[in-house]
Amino acid sequence: MRVFVTGASGSIGSVVVPELIAAGHEVLGLVRSDASAEAVTAAGGTPLRGDLTDLDSLRSGATQADGVINLAFSNDWSNLEQGIDEEGRAVQTLAATLAGSGKPFVHAGLTPMMPGHTSTEEDANTTDGLVGGRGRTSDVVLTLAAQGIRSSVVRLPRSVHQRGSQYGFCSVLIAAAQKTGVSAYIGDGTQRWPAVNRLDAARLFRIALEDAAPGTVLHAVADEGDTMKSLAEAIGGVLAVPVESVGPERFGVVGQVFALDMPSSSALTRERFGWQPTHPNLIDDLAAGGYPALG
Repeated sequence: MRVFVTGASGSIGSVVVPELIAAGHEVLGLVRSDASAEAVTAAGGTPLRGDLTDLDSLRSGATQADGVINLAFSNDWSNLEQGIDEEGRAVQTLAATLAGSGKPFVHAGLTPMMPGHTSTEEDANTTDGLVGGRGRTSDVVLTLAAQGIRSSVVRLPRSVHQRGSQYGFCSVLIAAAQKTGVSAYIGDGTQRWPAVNRLDAARLFRIALEDAAPGTVLHAVADEGDTMKSLAEAIGGVLAVPVESVGPERFGVVGQVFALDMPSSSALTRERFGWQPTHPNLIDDLAAGGYPALG
């Protein structure tokens, strides 16, 4: 299968591309720069210049491919609304191009926040609050099954990690601890965050591409919920700094998200698709140290 991957050189795309190629697929990767093009080429893919705002490049990539994996997102927390709008327009463009083709379209979503219980694949996307717009976009993707597209959403936890390089939300905790000399958590620190090693997540995106039925939700969750305090303690231990409770304002706009309890399960995904995480969990990756230097 020839697969068009947006965000092909990003934190998740950079492991999805080699996962697809190792399984015998060809990859056409959307890239914004020469460096990204070189990275996709080195991984065995073919770069296509463009980005989520270049709708012609999205149409071109989807037309040339047998399937699409949409991973690109701006991740600019200072301009989150714009990033959500860009993602929504990109999905609409890809959908219009794929309509009636029967091709797979796999979209990266977010595990929902369900106060009072652990979220599952059967729970609705979160469509309100700071990142609610991303949930609404995921809802749109799921409805594309009615337009002759084999659409699915792989929901990612807030901490997609791999030691020495990526830590998801925990990257913010690490950087704050490096800057302030205190490893902080919000409130009593009992709020739980799900997590997944990005290598395990990459495998699930491939599985969704190959096997997911139209309108399927999958959860790329390895750890159902590490407490924020336990994460801060692991970081503090590596950096040899004190661990303290702080208010949500310490983390700026994302502080209100950090304060939420958001555990999530992947039990149905494991049962339906035989997916089993095999790589190190978040606490182990944090405890191993080797954090990127503070920029």
